[in-house]
Amino acid sequence: MNFLRTLAFPFALLYGLAVWFRNKLFNAGILRQSAFDIPVISVGNLSAGGTGKTPHIEYLVRLLAPYKKHLSTLSRGYGRKTSGFVLAGSECNPAEIGDEPCQFVKNFPGLRVAVDEKRTRGIKHLLALDPPSDCILLDDAYQHRYVKPGLSILLTDYFHPYYEDYLLPTGMLRESRRGARRADIIVVSKCPPILSPITRNSILHKIKPAANQHVYFSFLRYGDLQPMNPANNPVPENDHKFYGILLLAGIANTYPLEEHLKRKCIDLEVCKFPDHHSYSREDLLKIREKFCNIVGKNKVIITTEKDRMKLELPELKEILKDLPVFYQPIEVDFFKDDKTWFDKQILEYAGKN
Repeated sequence: MNFLRTLAFPFALLYGLAVWFRNKLFNAGILRQSAFDIPVISVGNLSAGGTGKTPHIEYLVRLLAPYKKHLSTLSRGYGRKTSGFVLAGSECNPAEIGDEPCQFVKNFPGLRVAVDEKRTRGIKHLLALDPPSDCILLDDAYQHRYVKPGLSILLTDYFHPYYEDYLLPTGMLRESRRGARRADIIVVSKCPPILSPITRNSILHKIKPAANQHVYFSFLRYGDLQPMNPANNPVPENDHKFYGILLLAGIANTYPLEEHLKRKCIDLEVCKFPDHHSYSREDLLKIREKFCNIVGKNKVIITTEKDRMKLELPELKEILKDLPVFYQPIEVDFFKDDKTWFDKQILEYAGKN
C-alpha cells in the first residue's frame, strides 16, 4: 500500500493543487456563491463516500418535519439516467432520480425530494414551487461551493477519520484536511455504541475544532430485518440467529454492517459491489447461485436499504422472488448529550430563518 501511495503521490499533488486553487477562487469571491433567505443545511464529507450521509439526512428529516411544512431534500442524483432538475413523484425509480433520493421518497411520503446536478438551480426551482420550500437539506454538497449553506455539516467516519486520510488517489479525500474549517458542525459518525471519554477527547484533540465549530458523535441503530417479498418471507425475530447470511451490498463501506451481521449468523459471506452499483441480470444470477451453494437451510440474503431500491426493479425482483431476501433498516442516533445539543443547534438555526 505504501508503495502504491508513493507512485500515486505526484497525481495527488496535482489534484490537491487544483482543488486548492478552486477553493481560493471561491474564498476570494471570483467564483460566486449564492445564499438564500430560507434555512439551507448541507450534509457532506471530505472523503469519497462511506460516512453515512443518507441516515444523517433522514435524521434531520425526522427532526425538522414537525416544524417545516414544506421540507425538501436536494441531491445530485448519483447514477441516474436523467439530467437537470427532477422533482420526485410518489412512484419513482433509481434511473430517474438515483437510489438514495428513492429511499427518501419511500421512507418519507410527505417529503419533497428533488435532484439537480446544479444545486443553485435546484434550490431556485424548489423556491418557485407553490407553496415554496421552507427548508432545504443538501445531500453530499460539501464540495459544491456555488451554494453557500446557512449551516454546513461535515461527517467523518470513526474508523476512517479525515485527519488520518490522504488526497485522492493516494487516499480517499476529495480535498485537503484543511477543508474541514468550512464546517459549522463536525459529526464523527459510525462510532461504537459505547464511547469512552478518553477516546472522545483523543478524537477532539486530533480534530482541533475552531471556536465556532461544534463536534458531535453519532452511531448506527439497526432495525428489524424487512422482507423484500413480505408474502413469502415473514419478519424474523430480532434475536434470531441464522446459519448463513449472504450480504449483498453496493455501498462504500460495509464494515459496520458486517460486524452487526456477524452477531446474527455462524457464516457470513459478502458480495460487495462498487458504491451506487446498478445491478444487472447476470449479477443477480451469480448471487442466486452463490446463495444456493451455501450449506444449510437456515440461510438468508440481506441487503441495504439503498440497494433495495435497485433490486425492486421488476426484471431484477423476479430473479430473487422465491428466495429469502431481506433489507436492513439503519437509523442514526447521537449519544445523550450530543443529541440534546445537536438537535438544539439545528432547530435554533431553522427557527431563526
